[in-house]
Amino acid sequence: MKAGDKVKLIGIPPNLRDEQDLQTRTLFEKCLGRSFTVIGVESVEDLPHPVARLDVGHVLGEEPWMHTIWVEPEYLRLENP
Repeated sequence: MKAGDKVKLIGIPPNLRDEQDLQTRTLFEKCLGRSFTVIGVESVEDLPHPVARLDVGHVLGEEPWMHTIWVEPEYLRLENP
């Protein structure tokens, strides 16, 4: 997976939770089954694989860059191999 690839969110990490001011799980649920362009691939400390950066603001009716999620590859399906 690389920047520019088109991917579909096919799963939600089980440990995601909503916090009072950060509705992470809810945002993932709204993105589930939708397609996104990978903005970047980044390494995160304590994770064995790089994660994909997806700008998802348009799902909430805002500019895409206003909301970003980072997703492990097992929760994504490549759409343009």
